[in-house]
Amino acid sequence: MTTTTDAGPAAITLTEAQLDPYITHAPTRRRLTGPGLPGDSGLFTFTGLHGEGLRAVADSTGDLGRPLARDLRDHLVIGGPVGPRGLAESVLQDGSTGEISTTYVLRDRHDLMHRRPLAPSLATLARFAAATDELAGLRGQFASYAGRFGPKAEASRQLLAVFEEGTGGEPAPFWKMAALIRPLSLVAGPGTDSGLALDLPARLLDQEFGHGRMARFEDVDFPTTLTHEPTRRFLREVGLPEDGVLLHLDTDVSLPTLAEYCADADAPTALPAGAGHLLRIAGLAGRDHSLVLDGRTGAVLDWHEPEAALYPLNTDVSTLAFTLWLLHRERAMDKDLSHELTTHTYDQLATTMIQVLASVDPTGATPAAGADWHYWTSLFQNEAEGIL
Repeated sequence: MTTTTDAGPAAITLTEAQLDPYITHAPTRRRLTGPGLPGDSGLFTFTGLHGEGLRAVADSTGDLGRPLARDLRDHLVIGGPVGPRGLAESVLQDGSTGEISTTYVLRDRHDLMHRRPLAPSLATLARFAAATDELAGLRGQFASYAGRFGPKAEASRQLLAVFEEGTGGEPAPFWKMAALIRPLSLVAGPGTDSGLALDLPARLLDQEFGHGRMARFEDVDFPTTLTHEPTRRFLREVGLPEDGVLLHLDTDVSLPTLAEYCADADAPTALPAGAGHLLRIAGLAGRDHSLVLDGRTGAVLDWHEPEAALYPLNTDVSTLAFTLWLLHRERAMDKDLSHELTTHTYDQLATTMIQVLASVDPTGATPAAGADWHYWTSLFQNEAEGIL
């Protein structure tokens, strides 16, 4: 059953009868019949318990003649992390010890299924999820950060302290990544001075990429079709990183319109309406993708030449710059977390990064209507799968 409030589902609880014979761990039984599981967590969803109830991993995978490892088959599937791939990963409960872990339920590759520790108990899982939600909403123990933007090492340490409590100082990699990455959403504030979606802290990009690695433009570089003044000012004063990995800027020529760029490429290409008002700013990592700017509105788009199609990329240049900064931070964190990350945890890192990006710029992580992919989301996922 689920108790609800005006704000939505408050908790998911089960009856004593529903727990039998799966759950024998007394504290877990008290939790599931009392406070229950969070019904509105930004990290996990447990709604599958409504229709299917408790079920063992062995029941979820089916009998395909490939026996499951003993430490997997009797664990219970209770939910999954919220992420761009829905419930591809499952949250598991050990009915006898109360331990929480995750795995990918692979019906035809049982040999690739491995449990990853998540929390020692449901109570700990709920407490960690609540603290993470409080950070995202700048409420509760993180309410003091409301209206304060810039580097948030203090918030990172505060969140990590929550995770270390009750885990012997060694929280699972999922929570260490959350403590490092989720406070990054507090770096940039809503745009008030810039006229763009975000006000980035002064020198944020210079400090991350190096002053000499930032490309700043002059008015002579802009075609007359770039009329969006906040965008012109940002490109002049802040600029974009000459990343060389994600972004390939051509700083030797003035910014061409998309029509001019395609004409110079001397390749027959169908152009979208208004191509004369679209500026080709840079090439993107991956074949045949270009970063395009709408000179009238400042919207940042992904031009996919083989499809001759435009897709939303970011709200504007401020959120584009934040995205590039976030991706660069991820690479630095990979080094800090190198002893924690494996092929089985990079997907959790990718999901965390996508959720942070979406909280700052929904355009930067949300597929367009009718599309099943988004450039930045696909990039994070490809990295998790070892493609990039």
